[in-house]
Amino acid sequence: MMTDPNSGRLLANRYQLNELIGKGAMGRVYQAKDMLLGGVIVAVKFLSQTLLNNKMRDRFSREATICALLGEKSNHIVRVRDYGVDENEIPFYVMEYLEGQSLSEIIRQQPLNLARFLNITSQICLGLQAAHKGVPINGQTTPIIHRDIKPSNIIVIQDDSFGELVKILDFGIAKLVQADSTQTHSFMGTLAYCSPEQMEGKELDKRSDIYSLGVIMFEMVTGEMPILAETNSFGSWYKAHHFTPPRSFESVNPNLKRLPKPLENLVMSCLAKDAIARPQSAEEVLRALKAIEERVDRGVQLGRRIGIALAELPVSPKSKVKRVLSIDEICRQTSWPNNKPHAEIVFPHIIRTSREVVATLWVMLQKQDIENRQVSTRYNQFLCVMIPHPMVLWITVLHNREHGARWLPWYLDLKTDLAQKILRLLGETGSYRILFFALTEPERCANVMSSTIAPAQRQMLLEWANASQTLKAVGQPQLSKKILKQEYEKLKPKILMKLEAVHTDYPTDISG
Repeated sequence: MMTDPNSGRLLANRYQLNELIGKGAMGRVYQAKDMLLGGVIVAVKFLSQTLLNNKMRDRFSREATICALLGEKSNHIVRVRDYGVDENEIPFYVMEYLEGQSLSEIIRQQPLNLARFLNITSQICLGLQAAHKGVPINGQTTPIIHRDIKPSNIIVIQDDSFGELVKILDFGIAKLVQADSTQTHSFMGTLAYCSPEQMEGKELDKRSDIYSLGVIMFEMVTGEMPILAETNSFGSWYKAHHFTPPRSFESVNPNLKRLPKPLENLVMSCLAKDAIARPQSAEEVLRALKAIEERVDRGVQLGRRIGIALAELPVSPKSKVKRVLSIDEICRQTSWPNNKPHAEIVFPHIIRTSREVVATLWVMLQKQDIENRQVSTRYNQFLCVMIPHPMVLWITVLHNREHGARWLPWYLDLKTDLAQKILRLLGETGSYRILFFALTEPERCANVMSSTIAPAQRQMLLEWANASQTLKAVGQPQLSKKILKQEYEKLKPKILMKLEAVHTDYPTDISG
């Protein structure tokens, strides 16, 4: 077996190449360590040696530029950190290392359920929206058409804040749409996902990417392609995309007829042969997805309300007094939301009852992990930065002697309505509930704990909420998250020392 000659190589006196992790039409991608930044894992993409001509160098450089600019605009596009040329005159660029699954790998396992489909598709749309709105090129905002949207160019990773975070890759054949530029009238792309106009080599706009998105959406729901070609030749796919109508959900799987009809209508509209019949923007697709999600949520909420109402009915028909459920009982009757992935994640939520409004932190863990922490010390603390972007890190820790600490951090972006409401609710009530759900049993809440907040911290929360409303953000939210994460890592050993000094034979509640 031959050893890759790049393995162990130090590139640009900074990036130590570890292993080859991907190959494509334009080059190779290596996992590497950024030695200047303490060994941070990155990905390095080289232009293929067989493509070393001026045209391909320009295209490769353009890909790096586009990703660098878009990565600053959207969290759903891979971020480029550096660009250069090695000692052999081979161009390379350095991007964030994404440890996750491609959407093609996920679809191969099984079609996505509705909640996961809505979550992933919405994030793809947000990335496309940022690209289509454009980036500054030579002093002008220039829209970008990806032209190769397909499942293998979409990576899904696990993120502490997002749960499943979607990233769009490979802008290698993206086109800058400029009024004074000449489009290339040649075909580039992936046959199964190309729009009819792309196969004709026509000038493209954002609606071509939306057609490709429609193919992906169909594939995510059904596990199959909406349009099939007789062979994998250009001519067969040209004929299929131009003249073959897409299959219905039900024709692929009769069980899919239970999905909301507006969902199939949306997918079919994206697959329209004529671009003018498709949604005209990613924003339009997002609005349709939001309407579908709200419709599904209304059905779920109605079912919960019916369940709660039935639980409040008297046991005996002769009884005239209805028992009012406590907030903990209501929490225990909740189910894991349809729009959240089944993964070890944390997120906040506000629960409203007829008597009170309660801030809650929802946590999904392994069932054994939940059982191991039935008796725990609960600790909470809040960190805040106002510049460059107002952000609070809400830290919750569960600790017991046998199993140590379970850290449950969550970032509150104080420029969002939800974060403002939660922060004020925490400050005003001085407590919150922690709801635990097992990965294998998401349909019911496995345990509920309460955590109280110290008076001094409560006052700070209200002051932060007020101050952030008048403060103008001067930088990206991610920069503030990075600052808070650094402080959090410094603080962890001190919190742990405090927790280990506390007896945990009985539940204890501590506020930092």
